[in-house]
Amino acid sequence: MSRRFEATLDLLDLERIEVDIFRGRQPGGEAARPRVFGGQVAAQALMAASCTVEAGVVHSLHSYFLRAGDPTIPIVYEVDRIRDGRSFATRRVVAIQHGEAIFNLQASFHVDEDGYTHQDPMPDVPAPEDLPTTAELAAVHPDAAARFGFIDAWPVDMRFITDPPYLRSVGRAPEQLLWLRADGDVGDDPVAQRCMLTFISDMILLSTQTLPHVGDSSAELMMASLDHLVWFHRPHRIDEWTLYTMRSRTAQGARGFMTASMFSQSGALVASVAQEGLMRTVATRPDHHVGERELEGRTRG
Repeated sequence: MSRRFEATLDLLDLERIEVDIFRGRQPGGEAARPRVFGGQVAAQALMAASCTVEAGVVHSLHSYFLRAGDPTIPIVYEVDRIRDGRSFATRRVVAIQHGEAIFNLQASFHVDEDGYTHQDPMPDVPAPEDLPTTAELAAVHPDAAARFGFIDAWPVDMRFITDPPYLRSVGRAPEQLLWLRADGDVGDDPVAQRCMLTFISDMILLSTQTLPHVGDSSAELMMASLDHLVWFHRPHRIDEWTLYTMRSRTAQGARGFMTASMFSQSGALVASVAQEGLMRTVATRPDHHVGERELEGRTRG
């Protein structure tokens, strides 16, 4: 278990400070970031919601990123018990810092039951063991990888099938495929597994929208996740190899839309993901104003 993974897993251990009110800690040391990572606040909000549900596990979440999070103070999560039914429960969560909402999430929980089964097939791809690690890729392309150093900072083992996003060939299709798994044992709790899957699902998806547009070296792209949706189809351990297939379906009006699928190594479709992201071309002058949403990240074209 890596120290980065251990620090990430600790983030899911929320403090209950009142009925349906929780406090989430921030990562420190080498796991700290300049601003709160969207996957972190989504995973913590899902954990807060799950702590108020007596039966069933989450089957879907829909969320919006409202403001950039401050990594120097805890995040308070307020849970609203919208509905408790015999088969389904619904929760709404608002994440708060400095007295303002920075994120909101709505999650639906379902008691497991039998039903019909079908799914899309998993793509035919190389096995993860046959692919280079991110460290091995970075050794071959050190200058390009240095611009995307965050890839090695994640608590995840990644094996890219398509070229990693820092290899910015002109006119590339807006698609990424990679194997990934949490870099440690998440444990047997299905709630923790789905919260960690939520964390990981937001890591690399946003960069997919940039791939056809990176040839313009005179531009700087301001990027941020605007919303994030996950549907959990089947039980799965995110600490085992998971195929993540991502595609940007369209970009228009400074926004890109991406969909993605997660498959187990045995071929089961375990989750689907969708996200809309900001992708704004801005001037590179030093005095350019940066809005709250844009603080999530920058990348050169």
